[in-house]
Amino acid sequence: MLAFLNTFMYNTACRHDIGLSPSGKALDSDSSTSGVRIPQAQLETSRITTRGFFVRVAMRIDMERSQPCLHGNYYERAGEAASIGVVMIELGKTQCLNIVKVTDFGVYLGTEEDKVLLPKKQVPEDVEVGDALTVFVYRDSSDRLIATTNKPKIQLGELKRLKVSQVTGIGAFLDWGLEKDLLMPYKEQTTHVSEGSEYLVALYIDKSGRLAATMRINKYLEKSETLVKDSAVTGTIIGITPDYRAYVAVEDKYDAFIPMSEVFEPISVGEVIHGRVSRVREDGKLVISLKQKAYIQMDEDSVQIYDTIVKKGGSLGFTDKADPEIIKKHFNMSKNAFKRAVGRLLKEGKIEITQDSIVLKK
Repeated sequence: MLAFLNTFMYNTACRHDIGLSPSGKALDSDSSTSGVRIPQAQLETSRITTRGFFVRVAMRIDMERSQPCLHGNYYERAGEAASIGVVMIELGKTQCLNIVKVTDFGVYLGTEEDKVLLPKKQVPEDVEVGDALTVFVYRDSSDRLIATTNKPKIQLGELKRLKVSQVTGIGAFLDWGLEKDLLMPYKEQTTHVSEGSEYLVALYIDKSGRLAATMRINKYLEKSETLVKDSAVTGTIIGITPDYRAYVAVEDKYDAFIPMSEVFEPISVGEVIHGRVSRVREDGKLVISLKQKAYIQMDEDSVQIYDTIVKKGGSLGFTDKADPEIIKKHFNMSKNAFKRAVGRLLKEGKIEITQDSIVLKK
């Protein structure tokens, strides 16, 4: 019961920007402000008795939302207060940890058995043992676990676009908002990357226990439960199998692909595309088309063909029976789409087809 209460209260407290230490101080993890006393009228203290322990929960009433927020938590027995719970320090995640030791070079967070250093330059003023701080845990240049109050641009398991700051012999280094850039090893790159460009990556822990980035993100993609057929979408090309399909992260998080029969212009990994959902498969994967719905696309295609004939002096130089590669070269459309658009122009009386060309109707 005690362990449950500890986990519940600890996790709840860490969801809020402002917390209370066991001594009743307010802690603002975002602004690193501490030592501000919450007026007593805004505090409530309750006790829960379990197996001889009194669990005291400090609460602050959110005056704007009129909702109580759990902030500090500890237990006392025989009048002595002590920190509660076993806290697991998680690499690559932002977490709320209690100060267990104050030193000249920083403070240690976590528990006596499992703690991590927050360097002095990032320690808020007037903190003391027991105070809670929200930090991100990663490894420093010596591969030691270290905490920071800075906010990274990506966390473990997330997908984000990060910019390449440097390309070296071991891989590319990405700017992720912390002092030490994030390594993306060559084996985790699915295409050649260049400095200054952004790529969609996931953050993972490699075999040596270090945080690293990868462009191989298929397993991190989700199945969409909201997108339906004909939904307009934006996505990032994450892989290409020639003559088969291009793999896409729709909205940078949903699993999708484009059949190569729908691709009429060169595309590359990392490129952002705009299209529509042509089908939602039973397994939840999205099939994307780069073309509009047929009747809309036909209007656009027919205008393109007509304008091209005009620019060529009234004669296209080939008919709708031309080789598909010729049609694709001139219009970036399939032969079927070309024939539909030509049919629209014939119906409107704007063109006529001769033995070897499509010409403007006189």
